[in-house]
Amino acid sequence: MFTEFAAWLQTTPLSVTIQSVHWIIPLIQSIHILTIGVVFVSILMIALRVLGLALGDYPFTEVYGRFAPWIWTGLVVMFVTGLTLVIGEPIREFTATSFWVKMTLLIVCVVSGAAFGRSVRPPKLAAGAEPVFSSGLKSATVVVLLLWVAIIFLGRAIAYDVEVWESLSFSAGT
Repeated sequence: MFTEFAAWLQTTPLSVTIQSVHWIIPLIQSIHILTIGVVFVSILMIALRVLGLALGDYPFTEVYGRFAPWIWTGLVVMFVTGLTLVIGEPIREFTATSFWVKMTLLIVCVVSGAAFGRSVRPPKLAAGAEPVFSSGLKSATVVVLLLWVAIIFLGRAIAYDVEVWESLSFSAGT
């Protein structure tokens, strides 16, 4: 199903333009990669504060307020650049196991990040109160960091999907 859609998408004028202008894909990839760096470091700073390993001199709401906008803005930029990459190389993307695993993990991370953000908004906390992070939440924070590392790895692995996944790659038979 996705292969037929990808084959059609690859022939659309927008896809053909992205494919034929040789600087578009490298530029969009560069923006995408730089943005994931911004998003990951922002998540890392919030996570380190949750874990009590950094920025302990700052109230959590201040740390969250400083880095959360970078995350959400970065996710929008990554969506636009990622969509452009998919339109420019749809067969490569849709036939890559790495792409589908990355998208699944990305959904998990974005949903969990949104839920976390809602739970620590200032109205949820008493005025001036610092949240107390349970060991379960701290463990979940470490898991989310590991998922983001996996997302970064999988993004790079798309180009080497058959080598990474071997027979499990959707494109192994093509």
